[in-house]
Amino acid sequence: MQSGNVVVIGGGPGGYEAALVARRLGADVTVVERNGLGGAAVLTDVVPSKTLIATADWMTNAELGPDLGIRPAAAAQVTEAGAGAEHVVDLDAVNTRVRALATAQSADIRGRLEREGVRVVIGDGRLDGPSTVVVTTAAGEERIDAHVVLLALGTTPRVLPTAVPDGERIFTWTQLYELTELPKHLIVVGSGVTGAEFAGAYNALGSTVTLVSSRDRVLPGEDADAAELLEGVFRARGMNVVSRSRAEGAVRTADGVAVTLADGRVVEGSHVLFAVGSIPSTQGLGLEEAGVQLSPSGHVVVDKVSRTTARGVYAAGDCTGVLPLASVAAMQGRVAMSHALGDAVSPITLRNVAANIFTAPEIATVGYSEEQLKAQSSKYVTATLPLARNPRAKMLGMRDGFVKLFAHPEAGVVLGGVVVAPRASELIFPITLAVSHRLTVDDVAEAFTIYPSLSGSIAEVARMLHHRHG
Repeated sequence: MQSGNVVVIGGGPGGYEAALVARRLGADVTVVERNGLGGAAVLTDVVPSKTLIATADWMTNAELGPDLGIRPAAAAQVTEAGAGAEHVVDLDAVNTRVRALATAQSADIRGRLEREGVRVVIGDGRLDGPSTVVVTTAAGEERIDAHVVLLALGTTPRVLPTAVPDGERIFTWTQLYELTELPKHLIVVGSGVTGAEFAGAYNALGSTVTLVSSRDRVLPGEDADAAELLEGVFRARGMNVVSRSRAEGAVRTADGVAVTLADGRVVEGSHVLFAVGSIPSTQGLGLEEAGVQLSPSGHVVVDKVSRTTARGVYAAGDCTGVLPLASVAAMQGRVAMSHALGDAVSPITLRNVAANIFTAPEIATVGYSEEQLKAQSSKYVTATLPLARNPRAKMLGMRDGFVKLFAHPEAGVVLGGVVVAPRASELIFPITLAVSHRLTVDDVAEAFTIYPSLSGSIAEVARMLHHRHG
């Protein structure tokens, strides 16, 4: 097994997981990070957004109280937030907690890397050829020779020139955590995962929310049944969903913002969040000069073991455009280092990647989607069970959601699945195991489940499919 100097540019999940693997394999490792360990995932994206969403979940669950027989102690507590609203959100306190958790998680990651013997340098890294990294720090410039370089550069939010964020009224998702008061009327532009998550969260926290979608429905890239259900839930909770409308720009008004749509309409609110995609942070770092090929979109081109076109240079995470998930970034980083340093390695199988959208209810998926199965003319059977039929869901007052499985009609192998439910991110794991290990629907159906439990629905759906291929 080879060792040597490994330099990782970027301290997000792809970078720090790679650094840990490289240390275990005997390499001298330096991690160069601009902002703080954990990268965007920890500091401005996954950790903060999911912490905020956890607060929003609490508010959503509190709404179920009357259905479950829970009444406020004082009969009619009427607040400014509305008749009978027993809970109001102190957004300053929420965001203070969000920022503190992100900072603590970042510090934990740095501490772990340093305990493992990884050198951490805070600064800007760039390539000078494929085997030299130049780091610009507060103290000056440092050149580090490397046998292996890993690029874990991440992405930044796409910004429209007609809606430049100011962090006061016009926001990208990285800036929302500085808000000290709940927006009266938040306009969210973009109905992909990020837009849907923030729209749902702020709606639950008590803001009026308008979601502007350029497509026919929210979450256009997701399972159609799941997206349709979620859009119905959004509308039922009072969200204004504006479909087939492209936002062209936004300007400040005397006391808020005005968002102009392509058809000339203007939507007015107190604040606007633009969630219109990301661009890879790959420019101006000497990548192409070092022989690293970039795609037309600016992403680093990699193979199945995360190699770039430059010898000894690997890449991981969102900058590769493979799949923008922290779990995939971490796996890419681990695979890259194992390959670079001569350890046994298996290429990443994207079919086995589970993904989750943290709306209420959550949407979790794994394996082939129905759209993919149709596109490749695969034979499949499917069954769906509404969550409302599950006895545990009834006890918990859950009404919105379902479990759906796709299986091969003859072999019965589980090809994929969708779970729409509160905590779907926890419920998808049995289906992930089934997809990863090519289990059949009978394998899933014959395993014991707790009664009553939400996971019982997974076995029940598998039983529904038994008769279709048996």
